[in-house]
Amino acid sequence: MPKKRTKQELSSFMDFVRKQGVVGMAVGLAVGVAAAGAVNDIVEGLINPVVGFLLAGTDLTEITWNTGLSRAGEDLVLSWGLALNGIIVLLATALVIYLIVQKFKLDRLDKNKED
Repeated sequence: MPKKRTKQELSSFMDFVRKQGVVGMAVGLAVGVAAAGAVNDIVEGLINPVVGFLLAGTDLTEITWNTGLSRAGEDLVLSWGLALNGIIVLLATALVIYLIVQKFKLDRLDKNKED
């Protein structure tokens, strides 16, 4: 009896994998991770140096604002440069992704799929 149940569970699991497109999602996730790495390299290697050059070599992550408030001897320091750097990296990443999608016309692949 236990062998029959195991075979039935395996069959049920394989049906789940086929119906839910688990393999396709796994492939998409793997490609997405690789694409994220490539986009990060483009942003770090091309966009950030240009931004750094335009800002005369200023490291945004080191720009802070000391609020003058303190508790237990520790000052409240806001790293607004770090937040600004994050926004710039986000916008640069979005720009790179947009340019890749436009250049390779990847958005048209989805439109053809719907028709």
